[in-house]
Amino acid sequence: MPKFEINKTGIKTIAELIENGSDKQLLKILKDVHYADIAEIIDELPVEGATYLIKLLDSEKTADAIAEVDEDLREKILEKLSAKEIAKEIQELDTDDAADLIAELPVERQEKVMSQISDTEHVEDIRELLTYEENTAGGLMAKELVKVQDSLSVLKCLNAMRAQAEEVTRVHSIYVVNEKNVLKGRLSLKDLITANSRAIVKDICIPSVDFVTVDQSGEEVAEIMSKYDLEAIPVVNSKKQLMGRITIDDIVDFIKEEAEKDYQLAAGISNDVEANDGIIQLTKARLPWLFLGLLGGLGSVFILQDFEQLMEQPELRSLFFYTPLIAAMAGNVGVQSSAIIVQGLANNVVKGSLLNLLIKEIGLSLINGIALSFVLILFGFIIQQDLIISLTIAGSMMGVIIIAALIGTFVPIILDKKGIDPAIATGPFITTSNDIFGIFLFFYMAKFSLGF
Repeated sequence: MPKFEINKTGIKTIAELIENGSDKQLLKILKDVHYADIAEIIDELPVEGATYLIKLLDSEKTADAIAEVDEDLREKILEKLSAKEIAKEIQELDTDDAADLIAELPVERQEKVMSQISDTEHVEDIRELLTYEENTAGGLMAKELVKVQDSLSVLKCLNAMRAQAEEVTRVHSIYVVNEKNVLKGRLSLKDLITANSRAIVKDICIPSVDFVTVDQSGEEVAEIMSKYDLEAIPVVNSKKQLMGRITIDDIVDFIKEEAEKDYQLAAGISNDVEANDGIIQLTKARLPWLFLGLLGGLGSVFILQDFEQLMEQPELRSLFFYTPLIAAMAGNVGVQSSAIIVQGLANNVVKGSLLNLLIKEIGLSLINGIALSFVLILFGFIIQQDLIISLTIAGSMMGVIIIAALIGTFVPIILDKKGIDPAIATGPFITTSNDIFGIFLFFYMAKFSLGF
């Protein structure tokens, strides 16, 4: 039988088989399909079809698939499943994914579902994970891991590892703890299999081990794992007791979610939304920033009204025609500066004092401003514009570029220090503010230069 391909034809075939109730054929087609591909298929089906497929397939496959599907669709699917059916899926998931799934349910339904889970230890672990704040190490970790006591012999250590490994999907590391569950180090598989069977674990373990505490932020965890190229990292409490571990796939998912939020924030979308969300949701996410842009535009109108008399002076009237250019340059420069700073803050590479950063940005702005001003003067020469006007516009633009760059550098750093996501400084906020400042500076610098 040819391998099933996920495309329009394949999805249509699945939908038709579901509609006809062809269970045997569905099971045959999807027998060897990976759970991630099952999730992709579910995402393309209507809610009824997706629910039908989940009920039909084995929970070992569908549990991981449910954890991968779109959140909105998952919510609708869970509404159609009974507490017992949801519990059956959750029993197949690692504790971190299980806790995330439980957290999405209404509070009253959470208890009904957990009461249907036969594995009491699994339930206790889920309850513990639900107590931690989202996007902290505690909220990201899973309880499944392999740990051994430092007082064990190598032979007993291997037996203990075998027993635990049955419950762990993937063994990234072997952690060493004492009798009080305090993290003491990690075991190298090579050292373990080459050691004498009577050797004691604490004599062959590696005491140096990177770890994070349950209350550390997801950003800190991601930074540590990236810096030291870790596939997994243990999580401890304030007493350094081993509480769980975070794997690289959890961090990749976290980074992806944060990147999506920052991208939307930078684009002027205040809530986490997707293209298939409802009109009301999308409106709520977009309208506040559009309103800010409207206020900024009205501010520019009031500034321009103060210089209405320029339209009566033919030799100065051309200044008005450069207004869109000045506003665009101010916005572009501000976004460029803020984007670099925001990226640096996210990667923790913004070093040195704020004064040094501002001086560096002034130097860069001067170079860019001189180059662009030269082009503007050349343009004025080509269109036979008065040289004084060209020099005034070029000089004003240079001033606008410097101020816009300083605002773009200063604002995200201040927001970050105040605990506000600096990504907000790469969107309409910085563009609108720089548009207003740009037009204001342009006309007042021109007024000072030309004396009108």
